[in-house]
Amino acid sequence: MSVSERVPPRAAAAPSAGGGTATPTLAALKTQSRRPGEASFFYFDHHFQFNTAKVLPGEYFVSNQNVMINTVLGSCIAACIWDGRAGLGGMNHFMLPDSDASDTSGRYGSYAMELLINEMMKAGARRESLQAKVFGGGQVMHGFTTLNVGERNTKFVLDYLRTERIPVLSQDVLDIYPRKVCFFPITGKAMVKRLAHAHPEVLMVQEKKGNAATVAQSTSGGSVDLF
Repeated sequence: MSVSERVPPRAAAAPSAGGGTATPTLAALKTQSRRPGEASFFYFDHHFQFNTAKVLPGEYFVSNQNVMINTVLGSCIAACIWDGRAGLGGMNHFMLPDSDASDTSGRYGSYAMELLINEMMKAGARRESLQAKVFGGGQVMHGFTTLNVGERNTKFVLDYLRTERIPVLSQDVLDIYPRKVCFFPITGKAMVKRLAHAHPEVLMVQEKKGNAATVAQSTSGGSVDLF
């Protein structure tokens, strides 16, 4: 699905906090204990003026607080799941659909989706209220079509959500572009920026290494595309 609307930087304001919504400090986010696989890199996003959780490959993050969650994708997929009634949402970032071994980690979609949904249920979400927005699956390496990783990832996540009867409200998948995704867990608002395609091999290396500082610095700011 193509991006439906483009907005200039000044119009891309983040959602305001609801009445009584907690806004955690950056220090609180950084010092709070985290579960295995939960995002643990936090920074202040100057463009949106939000404390932000950076989700790296294999990680997830769930929150009912006034924060932003973001990630950068090549062939990987990020599913943003939201429960509007509970006022909470989460994002994951997986690299491959399934593991052919006993490796159960968030790098694989089959585990990453269950992990994200289970953590949301623990936080108070109800399965019948869940909605999804899906991003990524790009063929960012020219000529790298043998494995069709982006297509396989995209097919997996859409099939999974269909089987689980979780409606997909919007998606920006496939094509050739790396993407930066920003998600606001309280409102369910998701924004995506298609990044320049100048050096996709760098993004691929960063995805595999999970180099949070480099990714955050090289993709911060700029205009965004709004669903």
